[in-house]
Amino acid sequence: MAHAQMVLPAKSEQNKRILTIYSSLDAEVSRPLLNAFQLTEPNVEIHYFDLQTIEIYTRTIEESDSGTPTADLLISSAMDLQVKLANDGYAARINNTVTPWPKWASWRNSAFGITFEPSVIVYNKDYFQDKPVPQNRAELRALLEQPSGSLHGKIGTYDIESSGLGYLFLARDGEHDRDIWKLVRAMGAAGVKLYSNSSSVLERVKDGRLVLGYNVLGSYAQQWASDSPSIGIVNPQDYTVVLSRIALVPEAAAQPDLGRKALQFLMSVQGQTIMAEELELPSINPLVLGDNTASAFKKKYGARLRPISIGPGLVAYLDQVKRARFIKQWNRALLGE
Repeated sequence: MAHAQMVLPAKSEQNKRILTIYSSLDAEVSRPLLNAFQLTEPNVEIHYFDLQTIEIYTRTIEESDSGTPTADLLISSAMDLQVKLANDGYAARINNTVTPWPKWASWRNSAFGITFEPSVIVYNKDYFQDKPVPQNRAELRALLEQPSGSLHGKIGTYDIESSGLGYLFLARDGEHDRDIWKLVRAMGAAGVKLYSNSSSVLERVKDGRLVLGYNVLGSYAQQWASDSPSIGIVNPQDYTVVLSRIALVPEAAAQPDLGRKALQFLMSVQGQTIMAEELELPSINPLVLGDNTASAFKKKYGARLRPISIGPGLVAYLDQVKRARFIKQWNRALLGE
């Protein structure tokens, strides 16, 4: 196992134990959650590996298959890869003793959604100061198709060939919207700029190099908007796809009991409240109060929210033949074919 990218020393050296976490969530962002967990388990030292989602997946498989102990807890935004780990027998079954969890947000008691993060449209408020902001995909398409061409080169989105999350969001779009390829063609004609992550889009919308971003992860958009008055956010009125980061305890965990304890803490009211308020990641636990929760989002946006259900259906997105066909269709639509 490689050296941890962040080590949080145990608060007590007596009977010290080590909890190892592989996560796609930035180490510093995670710190308040990890510190709170250590207060409940003061003899636990945390070794936190901040990794790309594909590395979490491949490392877990390689270590498990070679008989080497792997991490005690995995947290990843790659819902399809996490479910495949569970589907292929790499995740331990956990008795959830915390709270009734939404049915769509867990599978086989081994993969648990722990956040509620909408995919949104972001825009530059200065540019749209005296113009209507598109509230759904039809309005966005109409804006892009305006003959003036004023938005040419000014819209950004994920490059679905380099971003697993971008691919997942667009694949869900295809299931909810029969006209989605018309929107992709309109984006292509408008000189859409493609990026591998949300932050690259948000940085450019903030400074005005872009005026619109499509399918941006809402939790990141909210964090950027908190620091920048120029970023506006739209939860699309036609439908809003919702991602959930998935946590699981590997079957080959070095300290599986510690992994279980950490997972239960992540799902608890205390852990989920810290996630919502300090990490700015919307919580999923129905008992957590506040604006940054699944309950508050549902109350505000209702049926337009379309959470991605955690289950074997997600594995279909990893089928290489289907993926190649989908990406080919994407590239042809961008070229106006």
